[in-house]
Amino acid sequence: MKILVVGNGGREHAIAWALLRSPKVKQAICIPGNGGTAQLERCRNMPMRVDDFEGIARFALVQGASFVVVGPELPLARGISDYLRKQDVKVFGPTLAGAEIEASKTWAKNLMIEAGIPTGRSQTFTDREAAQTYVSEQGAPIVVKADGLAAGKGVVVAQTIAEAQDAIAALWQQGFHKLAIEEFLTGQEVSVLALTDGKTIRPLLPAQDHKQIGEGDTGPNTGGMGVYAPTPLVSPELLQNIQKTILEPAITTLNARGIDYRGILYAGLMIDGDNNCRVLEFNCRFGDPETQAILPLLETPLHEVILACIEQRLDQIPPLQWHEGSAVCVVAASEGYPGSYAKGFPIQGIDAAEATGAMVFHAGTKYQNPQTLTDGGRVLGVTGVGDSFNDAIALAYQAIDKIEFDGIYYRRDIGHRLKAS
Repeated sequence: MKILVVGNGGREHAIAWALLRSPKVKQAICIPGNGGTAQLERCRNMPMRVDDFEGIARFALVQGASFVVVGPELPLARGISDYLRKQDVKVFGPTLAGAEIEASKTWAKNLMIEAGIPTGRSQTFTDREAAQTYVSEQGAPIVVKADGLAAGKGVVVAQTIAEAQDAIAALWQQGFHKLAIEEFLTGQEVSVLALTDGKTIRPLLPAQDHKQIGEGDTGPNTGGMGVYAPTPLVSPELLQNIQKTILEPAITTLNARGIDYRGILYAGLMIDGDNNCRVLEFNCRFGDPETQAILPLLETPLHEVILACIEQRLDQIPPLQWHEGSAVCVVAASEGYPGSYAKGFPIQGIDAAEATGAMVFHAGTKYQNPQTLTDGGRVLGVTGVGDSFNDAIALAYQAIDKIEFDGIYYRRDIGHRLKAS
């Protein structure tokens, strides 16, 4: 098999790495890839834009690719799967219509209501003053969301009315002229990613990430500063309940709308102390950095289940098999992230980090032989796998402590909820 992976982040490095664990996969080609995929054995990069649908289709056909895996939400929301299917290229990722579940918070909320999926109250505004009036009337805490794609940074949990007003003004200035103002829900956030062929849906291991930049879960939201899986907060019984009350109704309702959804359905959940689950949002792709903690624990060959989803025969695949133990991923970021940051700094210590037994997934890097340079806000994701969470956390930090670049920043408390429980 030769498989194309679209994207250039840590998620795509982890997907390519997981695919290549199978001897049946001859080569992974990443479009455009990063410094890590450039150095991954049996993997190569192809310098193309993720929205060059015609070029990707032509390249897939010429290379005889078995299928294409789409990592980021942006090309999915622009219709890459629709285009590739029309060119007879097999693709893992929902169509333009299905990707609306992430591309529009309002669309997703309406789908949840139609499906009877538990979620918080929400109002949508296209008028800035009306939104500000609404938050003044509702009070705080309250959640302000950009309705469209915002790379994981379009959500502000405002503790005061003033913070909510500032968030509305800031998002409006960034060009988000459609906002969702939502009820503040209490509990712990959990990510449940599920594979689906549009008929059958199977959850992966539940994970918990740390979205905020500062230790103690403080400061602005990021794309994710660390994650652990499987979270003990979600028992097998609770996961089964999530499947029956959230995942399956979502797929049933998508089908009722005539949407053929094949790919990942990612539910961002809030779980309270009584194990009540409500959906915060849906995403239409693998999570980042959740993927970097979940896939190292997957024992079933990834290419088999992806192909089963594409060919709508997921119900014929045996239950997913997982390695025993736990995984923790800690993200090393550039100084200034999630705001502005500099690029182009040499990275040292990756080999030493990998020598500990940890995995180093590249996110914002580029390879200029013989150096690997920083090239993004989130630079690396260092994953430790162990028999216990304590072992996995210790390994991840032992490894990341060996990595150096100018301005390196990472949280020292990834997994702190585990230690507190």
